[in-house]
Amino acid sequence: MTAPVFEEFAPASDCGCPGCARARHGSRRSPRRLSGGAVVAPAACGLVVVAAASAVLGAAAPAAALTTGRPAVHRPPVPGGGDSDTPQGGRSPLHGRTGKPADPSKIPTTTRSKIITRAKTWVTAQVPYSMSAYWSDGYRQDCSGYVSMAWGLPGNEWTGSLGDYGVKITKEELEPGDILLYHNPDNPEKGSHVVIFGGWTDYTHATYTVYEQTPPHARSQPTPYPYWSNADKYVPYRYKGVIPEASDAQPAGGKAQTAYPGVAAFGPGADNPYVALLGRMLAARGGRAYYPLGPGRAWTEADRRATRAFQLAQGWNGAETDGLPGPRTWHLLVTGRGRDIAPAAAAPLRVAPHGAPGFPGRAAFLPGAENDHVTRLGRRLVQKGFGGFYAKGPGPRWGEADRRAVAAFQRAQGWRGGAADGYPGPETWRRLFADAGPGRVTSL
Repeated sequence: MTAPVFEEFAPASDCGCPGCARARHGSRRSPRRLSGGAVVAPAACGLVVVAAASAVLGAAAPAAALTTGRPAVHRPPVPGGGDSDTPQGGRSPLHGRTGKPADPSKIPTTTRSKIITRAKTWVTAQVPYSMSAYWSDGYRQDCSGYVSMAWGLPGNEWTGSLGDYGVKITKEELEPGDILLYHNPDNPEKGSHVVIFGGWTDYTHATYTVYEQTPPHARSQPTPYPYWSNADKYVPYRYKGVIPEASDAQPAGGKAQTAYPGVAAFGPGADNPYVALLGRMLAARGGRAYYPLGPGRAWTEADRRATRAFQLAQGWNGAETDGLPGPRTWHLLVTGRGRDIAPAAAAPLRVAPHGAPGFPGRAAFLPGAENDHVTRLGRRLVQKGFGGFYAKGPGPRWGEADRRAVAAFQRAQGWRGGAADGYPGPETWRRLFADAGPGRVTSL
């Protein structure tokens, strides 16, 4: 009897099926010899029958060749499809495995902008993924080598050692240049992965821009927090050597020279150092009256009004005075050029008779917002007897406890439905601070 013989195709470099993953990352196994002398090579994605004539079945001629193509199935964009092995390279010096690994007690300093700039170089070059190859800069071409490169470490680390160079942080503390690390100590070669956090894509903080090294090459794309697979195992870390941007310091002229961070850094839901820097620059240019509580990291109505006042002071109109800083607005602020906000134009936020600032705007209470208005609101709710929703007391970051406390206060006013959604409007704010009794809702 003549047994069929199978010939193996070389797996595609981006195929994530277990067969191809083993063929890429493991050594090629020796062919297996069946009874009768036929040789069978290990199979991957495609198999071709090259001989099939069965004496038992009485076949008189070899069977026709049969080709099975690669199945057209969707693979999630995760290393190895999330289920197959994703081996990580170990610690090694630059350009190779010989020599002494880096010393985690000697950590080079860098800035967040440098981390992201370095991360982008591999994305632009589409550096191919490899656990054994080293790119021209000396770093190993896998995920941990990629982070080692972006952080500027003196050697190539792996998922089991990168944590030595960072400190654990919370999701709320994440900023561009931090990492999300999953190291599987029970089986480091299965599932372990690390990516670079590039910033939130919207105010819900459900999706972020990722920079990662994964088959077939380095990439950047919107990614659900914390990652596509093993979502409960990724831990945020901040590099111990990160320092403030040199341009954030006020030079002799008193004007910061930070480059424009892009329109995404501003507007409702934005929470980053650039918003705080914008507020400080606007306050110095005549807009201090817009900030009764001082500028902060979280974007508020005060930032929009102060920005618009500065834009109007330049003689602009229309879309140029939308209250969102564009490249022209930013350039004038950081260079100290242009006209300052006139004193008459710097109308402060309205202060009510009860001493609390006027309603700061709905943007101050969106999911993910963090500002002093949220703290003030929470403390007032506690004073009014609605503090039972706070496990640790009110804080500056808007959360579910704040929403539930506000909703309870609104229901106490006799409001129902959308009028008691837990998000404060002007009337909720007025009644909360002015001790107004129940009455008709006119504007929430």
